[in-house]
Amino acid sequence: MEHRAALTPSTAKTLLDAGFKITVERSEERIFDDEEYAKVGCPLVEKLSWKTDAPADAYIVGLKELPENDDSPLHHTHIFFAHCFKTQGGWKEILHRFDAGNGTILDLEFLNDANGRRVAAFGYMAGFAGSAVAIDVWCHQKTNSSEKYGALTPYPNEDALISYTKDRLASAVAANADVWPKVMVMGALGRCGTGACDFARKAGIPEENIIKWDINETKKGGPFPEIMEADIFVNCIYLNQKIPPFITQELIDGERKLSIICDVSCDTTNPNNPIPVYSINTTFDKPIVPVESSNTYPLDVCSIDHLPTLLPRESSDMFSHDLLPTMLALKDRQQSPVWTGAENLFKEKLEAARA
Repeated sequence: MEHRAALTPSTAKTLLDAGFKITVERSEERIFDDEEYAKVGCPLVEKLSWKTDAPADAYIVGLKELPENDDSPLHHTHIFFAHCFKTQGGWKEILHRFDAGNGTILDLEFLNDANGRRVAAFGYMAGFAGSAVAIDVWCHQKTNSSEKYGALTPYPNEDALISYTKDRLASAVAANADVWPKVMVMGALGRCGTGACDFARKAGIPEENIIKWDINETKKGGPFPEIMEADIFVNCIYLNQKIPPFITQELIDGERKLSIICDVSCDTTNPNNPIPVYSINTTFDKPIVPVESSNTYPLDVCSIDHLPTLLPRESSDMFSHDLLPTMLALKDRQQSPVWTGAENLFKEKLEAARA
Protein backbone atom coordinates (compact mmCIF):
# COMPACT_ATOMS: atom_id res chain seq x y z
CA MET A 1 0.00 0.00 0.00
CA GLU A 2 2.28 2.73 -1.28
CA HIS A 3 0.69 6.14 -1.78
CA ARG A 4 3.76 8.36 -2.04
CA ALA A 5 5.34 9.73 -5.19
CA ALA A 6 8.95 10.66 -5.95
CA LEU A 7 7.74 13.48 -8.19
CA THR A 8 4.72 15.53 -7.20
CA PRO A 9 2.62 17.50 -9.69
CA SER A 10 4.44 20.63 -8.53
CA THR A 11 7.94 19.28 -9.15
CA ALA A 12 6.79 17.70 -12.40
CA LYS A 13 5.65 21.15 -13.54
CA THR A 14 9.06 22.63 -12.71
CA LEU A 15 10.78 19.89 -14.71
CA LEU A 16 8.42 20.40 -17.64
CA ASP A 17 9.17 24.13 -17.61
CA ALA A 18 12.89 23.27 -17.66
CA GLY A 19 12.44 21.28 -20.88
CA PHE A 20 11.98 17.74 -19.54
CA LYS A 21 9.30 15.42 -20.87
CA ILE A 22 7.41 13.81 -17.98
CA THR A 23 5.09 10.88 -18.65
CA VAL A 24 3.03 9.67 -15.69
CA GLU A 25 1.53 6.23 -15.23
CA ARG A 26 -2.04 6.13 -14.02
CA SER A 27 -2.42 5.01 -10.41
CA GLU A 28 -5.36 4.47 -8.09
CA GLU A 29 -3.09 4.18 -5.04
CA ARG A 30 -1.01 7.36 -5.40
CA ILE A 31 -1.99 10.25 -3.10
CA PHE A 32 -1.89 12.60 -6.10
CA ASP A 33 -4.71 12.04 -8.58
CA ASP A 34 -3.90 11.41 -12.22
CA GLU A 35 -5.67 14.65 -13.08
CA GLU A 36 -3.29 16.66 -10.90
CA TYR A 37 -0.44 15.63 -13.20
CA ALA A 38 -2.52 16.08 -16.35
CA LYS A 39 -3.37 19.65 -15.32
CA VAL A 40 0.31 20.64 -15.27
CA GLY A 41 0.90 19.10 -18.68
CA CYS A 42 2.01 15.50 -18.08
CA PRO A 43 0.63 12.91 -20.52
CA LEU A 44 -0.90 9.91 -18.75
CA VAL A 45 -0.23 6.29 -19.69
CA GLU A 46 -1.26 2.91 -18.32
CA LYS A 47 0.45 1.20 -15.39
CA LEU A 48 3.69 -0.66 -16.23
CA SER A 49 3.63 0.61 -19.80
CA TRP A 50 7.25 1.68 -19.34
CA LYS A 51 8.27 -1.94 -19.88
CA THR A 52 7.17 -1.86 -23.53
CA ASP A 53 6.58 1.75 -24.51
CA ALA A 54 9.20 3.93 -22.83
CA PRO A 55 12.05 5.09 -25.11
CA ALA A 56 15.39 3.41 -24.50
CA ASP A 57 16.89 6.62 -23.12
CA ALA A 58 14.00 7.34 -20.72
CA TYR A 59 14.55 7.44 -16.99
CA ILE A 60 12.06 5.28 -15.10
CA VAL A 61 11.35 7.11 -11.84
CA GLY A 62 9.55 5.39 -9.00
CA LEU A 63 9.84 4.75 -5.30
CA LYS A 64 9.90 1.18 -4.11
CA GLU A 65 10.76 -2.24 -5.43
CA LEU A 66 9.86 -3.45 -8.90
CA PRO A 67 6.83 -5.76 -9.39
CA GLU A 68 7.29 -9.20 -7.87
CA ASN A 69 7.46 -12.52 -9.72
CA ASP A 70 9.26 -11.03 -12.68
CA ASP A 71 12.82 -11.94 -13.64
CA SER A 72 12.88 -10.33 -17.08
CA PRO A 73 15.93 -8.27 -18.12
CA LEU A 74 15.75 -4.53 -17.39
CA HIS A 75 16.99 -2.21 -20.10
CA HIS A 76 16.31 1.30 -18.79
CA THR A 77 17.96 3.54 -16.23
CA HIS A 78 15.80 3.34 -13.10
CA ILE A 79 15.73 5.96 -10.35
CA PHE A 80 14.15 4.36 -7.27
CA PHE A 81 14.82 2.71 -3.92
CA ALA A 82 16.16 -0.64 -5.11
CA HIS A 83 16.97 -2.04 -1.65
CA CYS A 84 19.73 -4.24 -3.04
CA PHE A 85 22.98 -2.40 -2.28
CA LYS A 86 23.32 -3.62 1.33
CA THR A 87 23.07 -7.37 0.58
CA GLN A 88 19.37 -7.45 1.43
CA GLY A 89 17.43 -10.58 0.58
CA GLY A 90 17.28 -11.09 -3.19
CA TRP A 91 19.89 -8.42 -3.94
CA LYS A 92 21.78 -10.48 -6.49
CA GLU A 93 18.64 -11.40 -8.39
CA ILE A 94 17.67 -7.74 -8.83
CA LEU A 95 21.14 -6.77 -10.02
CA HIS A 96 21.27 -9.74 -12.40
CA ARG A 97 18.14 -8.42 -14.12
CA PHE A 98 19.84 -5.09 -14.78
CA ASP A 99 22.99 -6.88 -15.86
CA ALA A 100 21.03 -9.01 -18.33
CA GLY A 101 19.31 -6.00 -19.88
CA ASN A 102 22.26 -3.58 -19.68
CA GLY A 103 20.15 -1.32 -17.49
CA THR A 104 21.25 0.91 -14.63
CA ILE A 105 20.10 1.66 -11.08
CA LEU A 106 20.51 5.19 -9.78
CA ASP A 107 19.39 4.45 -6.26
CA LEU A 108 17.53 7.23 -4.44
CA GLU A 109 19.00 6.04 -1.14
CA PHE A 110 22.53 6.76 -2.36
CA LEU A 111 22.22 10.17 -3.99
CA ASN A 112 24.75 11.98 -1.84
CA ASP A 113 26.15 15.51 -1.91
CA ALA A 114 29.82 16.47 -1.56
CA ASN A 115 29.60 16.00 2.22
CA GLY A 116 28.19 12.49 1.89
CA ARG A 117 24.72 13.61 2.99
CA ARG A 118 21.70 12.37 1.10
CA VAL A 119 20.19 15.03 -1.13
CA ALA A 120 16.67 13.80 -0.38
CA ALA A 121 15.32 11.34 2.13
CA PHE A 122 12.08 10.27 3.75
CA GLY A 123 13.95 9.81 7.01
CA TYR A 124 12.27 12.58 8.98
CA MET A 125 8.78 11.47 8.04
CA ALA A 126 9.69 7.81 8.59
CA GLY A 127 10.70 8.60 12.16
CA PHE A 128 7.66 10.82 12.65
CA ALA A 129 5.27 8.12 11.44
CA GLY A 130 7.13 5.32 13.23
CA SER A 131 6.84 7.13 16.53
CA ALA A 132 3.13 7.64 15.87
CA VAL A 133 2.52 3.94 15.20
CA ALA A 134 4.58 2.83 18.20
CA ILE A 135 2.72 5.16 20.55
CA ASP A 136 -0.61 4.03 19.12
CA VAL A 137 0.28 0.35 19.66
CA TRP A 138 1.20 1.13 23.28
CA CYS A 139 -2.17 2.84 23.70
CA HIS A 140 -3.90 -0.22 22.26
CA GLN A 141 -2.02 -2.52 24.64
CA LYS A 142 -3.22 -0.45 27.59
CA THR A 143 -6.85 0.03 26.56
CA ASN A 144 -7.80 -2.82 24.26
CA SER A 145 -5.29 -5.63 24.72
CA SER A 146 -7.86 -8.38 24.27
CA GLU A 147 -8.44 -7.35 20.65
CA LYS A 148 -6.11 -7.58 17.68
CA TYR A 149 -4.42 -4.34 16.64
CA GLY A 150 -6.05 -3.32 13.38
CA ALA A 151 -4.86 -2.13 9.99
CA LEU A 152 -3.34 1.30 9.48
CA THR A 153 -4.74 3.81 7.01
CA PRO A 154 -3.05 6.99 5.81
CA TYR A 155 -4.03 10.32 7.33
CA PRO A 156 -4.95 13.37 5.27
CA ASN A 157 -2.49 15.56 7.16
CA GLU A 158 -0.26 15.83 10.22
CA ASP A 159 -2.85 17.64 12.35
CA ALA A 160 -5.33 14.79 11.98
CA LEU A 161 -2.73 12.24 13.08
CA ILE A 162 -1.66 14.28 16.11
CA SER A 163 -5.24 14.91 17.19
CA TYR A 164 -6.05 11.20 16.95
CA THR A 165 -2.95 10.25 18.96
CA LYS A 166 -3.64 12.77 21.71
CA ASP A 167 -7.10 11.29 22.22
CA ARG A 168 -5.67 7.77 22.30
CA LEU A 169 -2.97 8.77 24.78
CA ALA A 170 -5.47 10.42 27.12
CA SER A 171 -7.37 7.13 27.45
CA ALA A 172 -4.25 4.98 27.67
CA VAL A 173 -2.49 7.10 30.28
CA ALA A 174 -5.67 7.07 32.39
CA ALA A 175 -5.75 3.28 32.12
CA ASN A 176 -2.06 3.18 33.12
CA ALA A 177 -2.61 4.86 36.50
CA ASP A 178 -1.87 8.26 34.91
CA VAL A 179 1.69 7.20 34.09
CA TRP A 180 2.98 8.40 30.72
CA PRO A 181 5.02 6.00 28.58
CA LYS A 182 8.76 6.40 28.17
CA VAL A 183 9.78 6.62 24.52
CA MET A 184 13.39 5.74 23.68
CA VAL A 185 14.69 6.87 20.30
CA MET A 186 17.91 5.36 18.99
CA GLY A 187 19.66 7.61 16.49
CA ALA A 188 17.91 10.64 17.95
CA LEU A 189 20.20 13.24 16.36
CA GLY A 190 19.64 12.14 12.76
CA ARG A 191 16.80 13.15 10.47
CA CYS A 192 14.81 10.02 11.27
CA GLY A 193 15.36 10.26 15.01
CA THR A 194 14.50 13.95 15.01
CA GLY A 195 11.20 13.08 13.37
CA ALA A 196 10.49 10.42 15.99
CA CYS A 197 11.22 12.81 18.86
CA ASP A 198 9.20 15.60 17.26
CA PHE A 199 6.11 13.43 16.95
CA ALA A 200 6.33 12.22 20.55
CA ARG A 201 6.63 15.85 21.65
CA LYS A 202 3.72 17.05 19.50
CA ALA A 203 1.57 14.18 20.75
CA GLY A 204 2.07 15.39 24.31
CA ILE A 205 4.67 12.97 25.68
CA PRO A 206 6.54 14.85 28.45
CA GLU A 207 10.04 15.87 27.40
CA GLU A 208 11.61 13.97 30.29
CA ASN A 209 9.95 10.80 28.97
CA ILE A 210 11.59 11.11 25.55
CA ILE A 211 14.92 9.31 25.90
CA LYS A 212 17.32 10.38 23.16
CA TRP A 213 20.28 8.13 22.36
CA ASP A 214 22.83 8.60 19.62
CA ILE A 215 26.49 7.83 18.98
CA ASN A 216 27.76 8.98 22.38
CA GLU A 217 25.37 6.70 24.22
CA THR A 218 25.96 3.70 21.96
CA LYS A 219 29.73 3.90 21.43
CA LYS A 220 30.36 1.27 24.11
CA GLY A 221 28.48 -1.25 21.96
CA GLY A 222 25.37 -3.28 22.65
CA PRO A 223 23.39 -5.01 23.85
CA PHE A 224 21.75 -2.27 25.93
CA PRO A 225 19.67 -3.29 28.98
CA GLU A 226 18.53 0.35 29.19
CA ILE A 227 16.18 -0.26 26.26
CA MET A 228 14.19 -2.66 28.46
CA GLU A 229 13.41 0.22 30.83
CA ALA A 230 11.50 2.15 28.16
CA ASP A 231 7.92 1.34 27.23
CA ILE A 232 8.43 2.19 23.57
CA PHE A 233 11.61 1.77 21.52
CA VAL A 234 11.97 3.48 18.13
CA ASN A 235 15.07 2.45 16.18
CA CYS A 236 16.16 5.15 13.73
CA ILE A 237 19.81 4.35 13.05
CA TYR A 238 21.27 4.13 9.56
CA LEU A 239 23.02 0.76 9.37
CA ASN A 240 26.10 0.74 7.16
CA GLN A 241 28.34 -1.74 8.98
CA LYS A 242 28.17 -4.69 11.33
CA ILE A 243 27.52 -3.65 14.92
CA PRO A 244 26.72 -5.59 18.11
CA PRO A 245 22.99 -6.12 18.58
CA PHE A 246 21.00 -3.58 20.58
CA ILE A 247 18.60 -6.22 21.87
CA THR A 248 18.99 -9.94 22.53
CA GLN A 249 16.59 -12.75 23.33
CA GLU A 250 18.09 -12.92 26.80
CA LEU A 251 17.21 -9.29 27.44
CA ILE A 252 13.60 -9.59 26.31
CA ASP A 253 13.14 -12.78 28.30
CA GLY A 254 14.18 -10.89 31.43
CA GLU A 255 12.39 -8.21 33.39
CA ARG A 256 11.29 -5.32 31.19
CA LYS A 257 8.81 -2.51 30.66
CA LEU A 258 9.34 -2.57 26.90
CA SER A 259 6.21 -3.64 25.03
CA ILE A 260 6.57 -2.20 21.52
CA ILE A 261 9.54 -1.88 19.16
CA CYS A 262 9.20 0.17 16.00
CA ASP A 263 12.16 -0.63 13.79
CA VAL A 264 12.01 2.32 11.42
CA SER A 265 15.39 1.34 9.98
CA CYS A 266 13.82 -1.95 8.85
CA ASP A 267 16.99 -3.90 8.17
CA THR A 268 14.95 -7.09 8.45
CA THR A 269 16.86 -9.15 5.90
CA ASN A 270 20.22 -7.54 6.61
CA PRO A 271 22.54 -10.08 8.27
CA ASN A 272 23.73 -7.26 10.56
CA ASN A 273 20.26 -6.31 11.82
CA PRO A 274 20.86 -4.97 15.38
CA ILE A 275 17.37 -6.06 16.49
CA PRO A 276 17.55 -9.81 15.77
CA VAL A 277 14.32 -10.75 17.54
CA TYR A 278 12.08 -10.72 14.48
CA SER A 279 12.48 -11.78 10.87
CA ILE A 280 9.65 -10.34 8.75
CA ASN A 281 8.53 -6.97 7.52
CA THR A 282 5.09 -5.98 8.72
CA THR A 283 2.56 -4.12 6.58
CA PHE A 284 -0.17 -1.52 6.88
CA ASP A 285 -2.70 -4.38 6.83
CA LYS A 286 -0.83 -6.24 9.60
CA PRO A 287 1.30 -3.59 11.30
CA ILE A 288 2.74 -5.64 14.16
CA VAL A 289 3.97 -9.11 14.99
CA PRO A 290 4.43 -10.54 18.48
CA VAL A 291 7.94 -11.37 19.66
CA GLU A 292 8.37 -14.78 21.25
CA SER A 293 9.58 -14.53 24.82
CA SER A 294 9.49 -16.55 28.01
CA ASN A 295 8.40 -13.30 29.67
CA THR A 296 4.60 -13.18 29.34
CA TYR A 297 4.51 -9.38 29.27
CA PRO A 298 3.58 -8.48 25.67
CA LEU A 299 6.17 -7.36 23.15
CA ASP A 300 5.27 -6.42 19.60
CA VAL A 301 7.37 -5.27 16.65
CA CYS A 302 6.38 -2.89 13.88
CA SER A 303 8.72 -3.22 10.89
CA ILE A 304 6.93 -1.44 8.06
CA ASP A 305 9.39 -0.33 5.38
CA HIS A 306 7.20 2.47 3.98
CA LEU A 307 6.07 4.27 7.13
CA PRO A 308 6.01 7.76 5.57
CA THR A 309 2.99 6.69 3.54
CA LEU A 310 1.03 7.20 6.77
CA LEU A 311 1.27 10.88 5.74
CA PRO A 312 1.73 10.44 1.99
CA ARG A 313 1.09 13.94 0.70
CA GLU A 314 3.35 15.73 3.16
CA SER A 315 6.04 13.06 2.85
CA SER A 316 6.02 13.30 -0.95
CA ASP A 317 6.05 17.09 -0.95
CA MET A 318 9.07 17.21 1.36
CA PHE A 319 11.03 14.53 -0.49
CA SER A 320 10.26 15.79 -3.99
CA HIS A 321 11.16 19.36 -3.07
CA ASP A 322 14.58 18.22 -1.84
CA LEU A 323 15.12 15.94 -4.85
CA LEU A 324 14.24 18.58 -7.45
CA PRO A 325 17.67 20.25 -7.87
CA THR A 326 19.25 16.84 -8.44
CA MET A 327 16.57 15.89 -10.98
CA LEU A 328 17.25 19.13 -12.85
CA ALA A 329 20.92 18.11 -13.01
CA LEU A 330 19.95 15.07 -15.14
CA LYS A 331 20.23 17.37 -18.16
CA ASP A 332 23.98 17.02 -17.85
CA ARG A 333 24.24 13.88 -15.75
CA GLN A 334 27.89 13.13 -16.39
CA GLN A 335 28.85 16.51 -14.92
CA SER A 336 26.87 15.93 -11.74
CA PRO A 337 28.88 14.38 -8.87
CA VAL A 338 25.64 13.18 -7.29
CA TRP A 339 24.61 11.17 -10.35
CA THR A 340 28.09 9.92 -11.27
CA GLY A 341 28.58 8.79 -7.69
CA ALA A 342 25.33 6.84 -7.83
CA GLU A 343 26.28 5.24 -11.12
CA ASN A 344 29.72 4.26 -9.85
CA LEU A 345 28.15 2.65 -6.79
CA PHE A 346 25.81 0.66 -9.04
CA LYS A 347 28.78 -0.61 -11.06
CA GLU A 348 30.56 -1.61 -7.87
CA LYS A 349 27.54 -3.55 -6.59
CA LEU A 350 27.04 -5.13 -10.01
CA GLU A 351 30.58 -6.52 -9.90
CA ALA A 352 29.89 -7.90 -6.42
CA ALA A 353 26.74 -9.62 -7.69
CA ARG A 354 28.68 -11.20 -10.56
CA ALA A 355 31.28 -12.67 -8.21
